[in-house]
Amino acid sequence: MKRLSTVLSAALFVLLASSFALAQSAPAEAPASAGAQGGLEPTSLLKPLGDNGWPTYCGDYTCKRYSSLDLVNQSNVNNLSLAWVSEGLESGSGPTGTGAPAGGRRGGFGGGGGTPTIVGGFGTGELNSGGPARFAGSVLEVNGTLYLSAPDNAWAVDAHDGTVLWHFYWKTRGGTHTGNRGMAMWHNNLYFEVADDNLICLDAATGKEKWSVPSASFAGQYFSDSAPLVFGDHLIVGAGNDENAPGFLQSVDPATGKRQWILYSTPMKQGDPGLNTWPSLYAAQHGAGSTWVAGAYDPETHLYVYGTGNPTPAYTTGRGPGTMDNLFTDSLIAVNVDTGKMAWYYQTSPHDMHDWDSTETPIFVDGNFNGQPRKMVLQALRNGYFFVLDRTTGKHLVTSKFGKVVNFANGVNANGNPIPNMEKAATIPGSIVNGDVTNYPPPSYSPISKLFYVEENNSLRILYLTDADPRGSMGLGGTSGGANFSFGSNIDAIDYNTGKVVWRHPVERNAGLLSTAGNLLFGGDGDYLVALNPETGKTLWHSKIGAEGNAPETYMLDGKQYVLAVAGNQLFAFVLNQPSSVGAPAVASNR
Repeated sequence: MKRLSTVLSAALFVLLASSFALAQSAPAEAPASAGAQGGLEPTSLLKPLGDNGWPTYCGDYTCKRYSSLDLVNQSNVNNLSLAWVSEGLESGSGPTGTGAPAGGRRGGFGGGGGTPTIVGGFGTGELNSGGPARFAGSVLEVNGTLYLSAPDNAWAVDAHDGTVLWHFYWKTRGGTHTGNRGMAMWHNNLYFEVADDNLICLDAATGKEKWSVPSASFAGQYFSDSAPLVFGDHLIVGAGNDENAPGFLQSVDPATGKRQWILYSTPMKQGDPGLNTWPSLYAAQHGAGSTWVAGAYDPETHLYVYGTGNPTPAYTTGRGPGTMDNLFTDSLIAVNVDTGKMAWYYQTSPHDMHDWDSTETPIFVDGNFNGQPRKMVLQALRNGYFFVLDRTTGKHLVTSKFGKVVNFANGVNANGNPIPNMEKAATIPGSIVNGDVTNYPPPSYSPISKLFYVEENNSLRILYLTDADPRGSMGLGGTSGGANFSFGSNIDAIDYNTGKVVWRHPVERNAGLLSTAGNLLFGGDGDYLVALNPETGKTLWHSKIGAEGNAPETYMLDGKQYVLAVAGNQLFAFVLNQPSSVGAPAVASNR
């Protein structure tokens, strides 16, 4: 979810400097009334993923994306068939507030009449993106209703048959519209971020706006597209920026939107921890460390563990020599949600020169490590390394390389941190270095197989330095690439005890994974939704739906287990084929 940056003018430096002050001030307080209670009880979020639907970004707080549902299993997955597909979800309505036709039909393709659209926002409607939505985030399922979002838009859809219940459209002032990662729910409130840096609260039953507050500085060109998360009476929201502004995480009151605390990813004043890892306070204040993707939460310790993005300037030398780690970018951070204070950190890419990010979804696992019970956090990263830490202390346990052609580092140090090879940074004649090994598509973990599942992309590229000024270009500027050569993509199964890849399943591309108590692993393979044997990687079932937009999910309704997938602007819901059901025939394969 990055965009190219160019060298900014001196005027924009002034604009960014002023944006810091705006970002540090609390959002405007929204109306105090939270409305009638109901909808999703926050304590239900403490339950393991299963009969309670899909109530938060990862399904539950552990981010395993493992469901206890087992009605669909290895013995009957061949009978999985299409129940419904919802089509025609349009990503904008224009200033009139008239929604495009949208709907669904059991066993067939949607049509239906127009859906009323609720319109909000501070724009004129002239920047309406229009056309089909692109769903790349998590879909909530609560009490038989699906809630999903795209940039500036949100919908409620009947989970039984795909009928659209309401559509909310935000008239934007602008901003970066590359995607939206999903919504959060608290009682009868729904929350999502929009591209012009506002946090929106909707009534879940009607889609009507309750309040909106600034979530970041619009003048500072922040990207506001992460999925909010609810932990008790804290609504956690991330923000990022590729234009040399500081990334941060903040907590707001879910009833009003009033800020409770803010934690920046980089040092912001003299005396802050980590300042000695930057050449100056000014460099640290402009050092980014975006918070793109939701993390995992431990209700026993009240620790939320999440990843931060790359430092800026990303590719050039404006962050000091390679001996400077540039904390707390490219790090896994544990923060106490009640206080906003950092409990521990672990840096996965010190002095990153390749825009690796460390924002990929972490997973909490309680299991044995070296024969002893351990509370762990597992994370596979864009740089091609897999990490296991003690999640209560941040102590390093395992580092391994899961990408086949990873070459940016000179091994790892005694604490398991990759040692950057500065000869692999961008150079004027070009440096041959590995590309992104994984990215935002969420991984999964099965307590049945005790394996961690993640996408693996293998490629080499040539990285050219286009700005030799030692002060460095801002943001993602100063470099260009070419001559990408692919060595193939896979779904990997990793043993967390050793960090070794147990099996690889070749795929064209994958948008994320889901494991279930039916001993199944669902994911994508190009235009196919597939079910794999999680212990061997063998394909058990597939259905062609088009390129997946997000990771598969599952929920129970009326005694049936649904498997939900997204392709383009369509939702595809599958159930076991029964004589009374209408749907597409099941397709079995050993692809």
